[in-house]
Amino acid sequence: MSVTEQARRAREAASALATATRATKDRALHAMADALVARTPEILAANAEDLDAGRENGLSAAILDRLALSEARVAGIADALREMAALADPVGEVVRGTTLPNGLELRQIRVPFGVVGIIYEARPNVTVDAAGICLKSGNAALLRGSSSAARSNAALVEVLRDAVAGAGLPADAVQLLDASSRDSVKELMRARGLVDVLIPRGGASLIRTVVEESTVPVIETGVGNCHVYVDAAADLDKALAVVLNSKTQRLSTCNTAESLLVHADVADAFLPRVLAALAEAGVTVHGSPEVAAHSAAVVPATEEDWGTEYLSADISAAVVGSLAAAVEHIRRYGTGHTEAIVTDSVAAAREFVARVDAAAVMVNASTRFTDGGEFGFGAEIGISTQKLHARGPMGLPELTSTKYVVTGDGHLRG
Repeated sequence: MSVTEQARRAREAASALATATRATKDRALHAMADALVARTPEILAANAEDLDAGRENGLSAAILDRLALSEARVAGIADALREMAALADPVGEVVRGTTLPNGLELRQIRVPFGVVGIIYEARPNVTVDAAGICLKSGNAALLRGSSSAARSNAALVEVLRDAVAGAGLPADAVQLLDASSRDSVKELMRARGLVDVLIPRGGASLIRTVVEESTVPVIETGVGNCHVYVDAAADLDKALAVVLNSKTQRLSTCNTAESLLVHADVADAFLPRVLAALAEAGVTVHGSPEVAAHSAAVVPATEEDWGTEYLSADISAAVVGSLAAAVEHIRRYGTGHTEAIVTDSVAAAREFVARVDAAAVMVNASTRFTDGGEFGFGAEIGISTQKLHARGPMGLPELTSTKYVVTGDGHLRG
């Protein structure tokens, strides 16, 4: 079946979803969760085939780990759907409302986008997460995963479609596109008028391609060259803990710190400590000459290092002469994701927050907190680094648009 035909079927399903009650949608989410658990053996069998093919094709251990499913992981994915069912339904929420001077009643309410296309890599759990959050927010989902997870995704979507249909909603609310050819991605990106929005989840190259080539509106997500700035007024014990957690708590996420900036006034006191701690954690520091002077283990930083999202046990590091210099460095090399300052100065914190242009700014806290779950949203489709519509972790409300409902009593405009 062509992507165009799948998109048409998704639009029909979206029409039914738009008027579905919360009870119906929640019933479908619970049915999806129960079906995943009941049919775990067939899901794991498909996943084993993907893993075998991945090993033959030389996939790295890290990618294989992201690809792998287990009984426990499937149970966890199912639990996430049940938790999603417990969240408030954003559809129909009144964003604002008023009675105009002429007596017209004006309400702005949340409505689903309609058809959401999601292009993503490797992780089969994204297949279920994306399907669930789209359904809960009243959207039909067109899912295009990677070829490395094709069998796993096919098994998961078959289970989800059966469960959705059994709960009284159209099975076409969840559809999987062919991952064997790049043509399906190209068709999806050109399906303007059938697909309402595209969300790419993956590496910088994937996101850039979708943003630059799509005629369908795109919500840009994910690339995170995140900085931690240690201010002159920082508590250095606190700074050490924040830097280590931001960098080492998990290496391969978009909210992991990739660059360290240290004020010159505390560089001599802080750098020996943080460089030793990072080395002990197995992190390679790519540093400026001022940083390298404190440790022979520091690798000289290149211009490329300052703009790199490593997603590995690497971090760039530089000494800056002022808060303004730190902000300028972040403006030049940051990606608008998450930036952090460690300081005991209220004035410095306020200036940093006001001047840094990012979806999230942390004050005396790890960059790793930029996450829908950590923010209490309960569900997240991705982290937007753009400024239109949605910015930062995107929960259920961010998967909706709005419409104005104007109610009168025969009102006429003079």
